[in-house]
Amino acid sequence: MINKKFEPETETLKEVSKKLRKEILTMIYNAKSGHPGGSLSCVDILNVLYTKCMKHYPEGEINPDYENRDRFILSKGHASAALYAVMAHCGYFDEKELMTFRKFGSRLQGHPASGKLKGIEVSTGSLGQGLSIACGMALGLRLNKLQSRVFVFMGDGELEEGSVWEAAMNAAHNKLNNITAIVDRNKLQIDGSTENVKSIGDVNAKFKAFGWNTIEIDGHDFKQIYDAIEFSKKSDKPFVIIADTIKGKGVSFMENNPAWHGKAPGKIELQKALEELDR
Repeated sequence: MINKKFEPETETLKEVSKKLRKEILTMIYNAKSGHPGGSLSCVDILNVLYTKCMKHYPEGEINPDYENRDRFILSKGHASAALYAVMAHCGYFDEKELMTFRKFGSRLQGHPASGKLKGIEVSTGSLGQGLSIACGMALGLRLNKLQSRVFVFMGDGELEEGSVWEAAMNAAHNKLNNITAIVDRNKLQIDGSTENVKSIGDVNAKFKAFGWNTIEIDGHDFKQIYDAIEFSKKSDKPFVIIADTIKGKGVSFMENNPAWHGKAPGKIELQKALEELDR
């Protein structure tokens, strides 16, 4: 049940997500390459995280509180189009630059590159590494006595990587309660269903067994996303949000279709998708 007090914010967030989805699809069409499916599934979560929950500073080190910023790691780096669209919306760079996505020499590389764009904490793209990096960051923040959090966004397909569970064990052992992991549980990866490629089973139970606090939510319900992220900040253990999402969310012919994992829409497909999003 949506909290009545949150309803106006829900409508605003819904409009922002619609805009972001249209930008994502146009960026990928313009580049003739990219990953629409996983970008569309995670955009609602990134929208809430960046506009409502995370402490971050688009102006960078000019801000006197910059050192105390929260850190964000997009472990599923192939969803970079969603991250760039959200960052542009928040003012990290002019939205016109989105059309340079995946172009030679662009700051908006196919996978996030920390040396190219301010606001990217670490270069990502090799799946299964984001949570390990988050552990290092979280330990560093603790040593420096900073109250900042590390948010790491993972795909469910990369949970098939053993390094993820080594990092999960490390986080629990070191009681890194300044980590919030978010799993984009859209149940699909490049080769099809996660359950057919390599079943990851009950993700919630697995993280609990590794010593984490957990919550399962609808990854397209803005109120649930907001509440889960805010709740994670009070955890006494590392915390994971398992977000049930739809790959290709918002575009009927892309939804739950693994063929759109890493394929750019053509002109007619883009037009159809944008028309759907405008309804």
